[in-house]
Amino acid sequence: MASEPNTPELPVVVSPEWAVEHRGEVLLADVRWYLDGRSGRAAHLAGHPPGAVFVDVDTDLAGPATEDGGRHPLPDPQDFAESMAALGIGDGTPVVAYDDSGGSTAARLVWMLRVLGSPAALLDGGIGAWPGP
Repeated sequence: MASEPNTPELPVVVSPEWAVEHRGEVLLADVRWYLDGRSGRAAHLAGHPPGAVFVDVDTDLAGPATEDGGRHPLPDPQDFAESMAALGIGDGTPVVAYDDSGGSTAARLVWMLRVLGSPAALLDGGIGAWPGP
């Protein structure tokens, strides 16, 4: 993967220490989502690393649920691009995503960005491993 000036190379998973060290060079994405109906947005509002944006699995990372497509089918590419742009994620924006479910939710964003050629990584240990402010 070629990097642009001042853009860090991103492995698939980064340590919390790496994320803190490169904090000004990456956008942190909070991708908390709960099958039991709790609100990921509420969890984000209750506490997140400074500057982290909330990415909504239901609206930003999925199209409308259908019987054939399931609960979270991939979104329309234009809708996905617009959702990411509204969050400040553009082509080439390095993103470090986290959740509090072992990475299973945040990995969706990482995969979706990486498959398009954008730099994205998963925060090892999720929000629980974030070292503080």
